Amino acid sequence: MTDDKEGIYKYLRTEKKFPLMWCPGCGNGVVLGSMLRAIDAIGLDKDQVAVVSGIGCSGRASTYVDFNTLHTTHGRALTFATGLKLARPEMTVLVVMGDGDALAIGGNHFIHSARRNMDITAIIYNNYIYGMTGGQFSPTTPLGMVASTARAGNIEASFDIVKLAGAAGASFVARGTTFQVDQLDELMEKAIRKKGFSVVDAITQCPPIYGRYNRLGSATDMLKWQEEHALEVEEAGGLSEEELKGKFLTGVFVDEEKPEYCEEYARLVSRVQEKGEG
Repeated sequence: MTDDKEGIYKYLRTEKKFPLMWCPGCGNGVVLGSMLRAIDAIGLDKDQVAVVSGIGCSGRASTYVDFNTLHTTHGRALTFATGLKLARPEMTVLVVMGDGDALAIGGNHFIHSARRNMDITAIIYNNYIYGMTGGQFSPTTPLGMVASTARAGNIEASFDIVKLAGAAGASFVARGTTFQVDQLDELMEKAIRKKGFSVVDAITQCPPIYGRYNRLGSATDMLKWQEEHALEVEEAGGLSEEELKGKFLTGVFVDEEKPEYCEEYARLVSRVQEKGEG
């Protein structure tokens, strides 16, 4: 793999879209960097890659990268990506979404995309909050944490993206953090290479909104929290419930071979045409 200066910068629209709008200390650039390093490692042609995004902080990622890009409406990134993949099944289609974009207004599309198992990679920038629109709590905001719409603490149980994606039928499901960048790079590459619907839950810090509301300190403090609370899934097998309390797991949770939708659709069309039923 090439070094970052060549490997990442050649995929960015540096002359048009910079400086970027993400806040100092935000982890979104780290997630984007991992995606680009994975693309570079695989050796994908820029013209054969499409990046689709919705609304929110993560949605700006599609404006920064020099691929075929779509910046779509809130919660609908996967629907646009589905149409694109059906029309151009040979393309590598990546969808970047925030936790609210993917799982609140886009929740129905998310579970059915996993069920359908189209060859799309969904990358969820999970910072536990709506960062761009005022700091409202999101479907992944942990119990008790503060947001602009939960001033006394969130009382709703949060979605576990990994469990939700796996239960809905995704072929590949993984979780990484912006602290463990090497692991996140590896998970991104595996997800993109996987045939079928793949999900990467990327835990990323939001110091000016989530961090400020919950007095979590600086970006460095929030990265230290990731280091102290993340545990690779392989290491968790022999630990007790007490030892796992307060931890969250990272790594690969689902990696299965399943029929891919576009291939099954092409077979269906051929079968119907051969029978003269079309």
